[in-house]
Amino acid sequence: MSGGEEEVFAVRYVELKAGPWRLRTAEPKDAPAALAMLTDDEVTRWNPANDVVDLDSARSWLARSADWSSGGHRTWCVVDAEDTMVGNVSLWALDAEHRSAGVGYRVMPDRRRQGVASQSVQAVSRWAISDLGVERIALEHVIANPGSCGVAQRAGYLLEGTLRQDYRLPDGSRWDSHLHSLLPSDLG
Repeated sequence: MSGGEEEVFAVRYVELKAGPWRLRTAEPKDAPAALAMLTDDEVTRWNPANDVVDLDSARSWLARSADWSSGGHRTWCVVDAEDTMVGNVSLWALDAEHRSAGVGYRVMPDRRRQGVASQSVQAVSRWAISDLGVERIALEHVIANPGSCGVAQRAGYLLEGTLRQDYRLPDGSRWDSHLHSLLPSDLG
């Protein structure tokens, strides 16, 4: 990797605005909300964090989320005006050589359908493209989760196609997924 690529993905903690939401690094005080979100049935079905089972494991999960030193991810807590966690969003699989990443998110049950995910994904994606120099961001979701298709579309991601039998549930069943992407030219 050349020096320029290392600089692009150097650890820089940033806060972002996404409509009424603020994106910041995780804090220990977020543990009760993180536990509630990560044990919600819809979250565990499509985007599980199986190692989070109590407040201690939620705090550990938050600490890993806040540690950007590996360069492989950037994870934010999405908080409301009272600084209460309403979701999270992550850039993951950051690849400096290919200038690519994936994006994922989770939202508290009582905050769904309020723009938390789509506005947060859009803010993080714009930041990744403009500040990190990422040239392609992928967003994948199980086809049986149409809410995530709406998030992708509202965040400006274009549908590329279907990944057959891409997602495997803990019970061994496999599901098809949609692949969406965002390129700098899509930002308009």
